[in-house]
Amino acid sequence: MDTPGPVALGPSVLERYARFSLYNSPYPAHNRGCAIDLYPGTLQDGRTTAAPSPVSGTVLETRTVRAPSKPYAADHDHLILLECDEPFAGLIARILHVDPSVEAGETVEAGESLGRLVRAGFFAPWVDNHLHVGFRRPDQNLDRASGSLPLALDLEVRPLAWDGAGTVVDVGETYAVLDAPAHPSPGAAFVGIAADDGGVLDGGMPHYEGGGVLGSAAKSDVRLGGIRLGTLDDGGRTVDWDRLTVTVDGTPITGLSFFCARDADFGAKLICPDQDLVVGSQVAVEIRNGSFGANRKG
Repeated sequence: MDTPGPVALGPSVLERYARFSLYNSPYPAHNRGCAIDLYPGTLQDGRTTAAPSPVSGTVLETRTVRAPSKPYAADHDHLILLECDEPFAGLIARILHVDPSVEAGETVEAGESLGRLVRAGFFAPWVDNHLHVGFRRPDQNLDRASGSLPLALDLEVRPLAWDGAGTVVDVGETYAVLDAPAHPSPGAAFVGIAADDGGVLDGGMPHYEGGGVLGSAAKSDVRLGGIRLGTLDDGGRTVDWDRLTVTVDGTPITGLSFFCARDADFGAKLICPDQDLVVGSQVAVEIRNGSFGANRKG
């Protein structure tokens, strides 16, 4: 079978979710943007919410799989294999992190709930519940974690400039969210934090090894606030982070979480499990590149 080009995901798939990311994960399944995490939005009971299917199709199989043991998460997860209808006919969708309410042989429509989201041991403590989605041809190995087809975005994500400053508007045990950059028109479009060359940054920096720049015509170097974050690969989207340190008011934190969102509560997300940031605090975020000794606002 001929190898198809990237699987294009447009508004018909993505606009039913509040947020998405191709790169914000440490797992090989996301390498080079070959999987996407889809975040349905506000949790309904503090733990889980309905999991809208990204595609229409027929359920081939559901199974339970083991997950790493974590004190805050379940030690099992679930895999749903879905034979896709148009516009993804001929492909199999692999969907993780959903306790299925569907069975093999059932048909589902795009947007119909597949079950309830599961907070599995694959998650870092700062990661919100989501669907992990990848696509494969039927002749590929459907069991392996990696091997899904490359994904392409068929919608515009608006880059938002950010100077590294903001006020803390939300905190959890491992993260804090700032009020900047603010979404200019919540619900109307997806936005993300802009790299200096205009693309949108995606991924966990630097706590995951790499990330991506979406919709960019950038040169090989990727910069934020004048600081080099890393270099683009030959395909022009995947980034290997440099040796970076992120600080808040001079104190190092784990990093920054970059993603694309259409909800009102956008803002920069700081990954800071060892810091006691409080709502209302005004903070300054800086990035240091250890490769060059640079230190400027990001």
